Amino acid sequence: MCRLFATLAPRVDAADEFLVRSDRSLLAQSNASPTTAQRDGWGIGWFEPSGRVRVEKGVGGAFQESERPRFVQAARDANGSLVIGHLRHASNPMSLPPERLIGVENSQPFATHTVLFAHNGSIPFPAETRPFLGLHERDLKGVNDSEVLFWLLERNAEETGDVLGAYVRTVEDLVRVWQGLHRPAIPPFSGLNVVFARSSTELWAFCRWTGEHGCGLLDAGRPYYEMTYRAEPHRVVVGSEPFDQTPGVWQPVPNGSYVHAQLVGDRVEVRTGRIPIPTGLELAPVPT
Repeated sequence: MCRLFATLAPRVDAADEFLVRSDRSLLAQSNASPTTAQRDGWGIGWFEPSGRVRVEKGVGGAFQESERPRFVQAARDANGSLVIGHLRHASNPMSLPPERLIGVENSQPFATHTVLFAHNGSIPFPAETRPFLGLHERDLKGVNDSEVLFWLLERNAEETGDVLGAYVRTVEDLVRVWQGLHRPAIPPFSGLNVVFARSSTELWAFCRWTGEHGCGLLDAGRPYYEMTYRAEPHRVVVGSEPFDQTPGVWQPVPNGSYVHAQLVGDRVEVRTGRIPIPTGLELAPVPT
């Protein structure tokens, strides 16, 4: 499975602290153990001062000799107030040949000129979900099920103007696909952990999963998909794992929860909450 990172700050912050230099940085997570190594791509995206998105990607593991220098340089170059990072461990719901899974078009974050998105988890029916993308179906470039999820969420965000509501509608769409296939044993998603930004001043992080997936890469006491965040007046950091071992600063983002961070003047205001559960849809229950 993949690993996520995102940060928002009122001024350009040193994203490479958590991408590269901290003891549990994204780079450290990329090869925490041989069995969990994220070998299938990496990416770092950020908003430049102009408000446009820039993304740097690789096709191998960030820890590998062929990729590490570019990852480290991209982390140094990520000089925006909002930065998103991703490590890829490829899912293969369409049972494609391995050589088709790997490529820069399948690495994350996915982006437009003004949107950044990264995902941890998988949706098992990407081909059946494509009709829900509307005109964005033509924007697909790769064969990554996460790219289908990106354009589905972006379409819903464009139509609703409400990111939380768009995420809920996206869950509804995935469940409708599953129902249309007569509710197969496999659930409509394994994980819908997402970091998402439609401007340089606002960051959303969503944590939602079904089933049991073991423990975190670096902490046996945490569920694998449980996200975490660190909120300070001058920045917020969100990730799949705590990025250092500073006591008491990393808070859990439990299953069925979100974090919303927004720049207000020279401060970052953070709120958390429960994702509204769609009614009338047969979803696996979220623990309370």
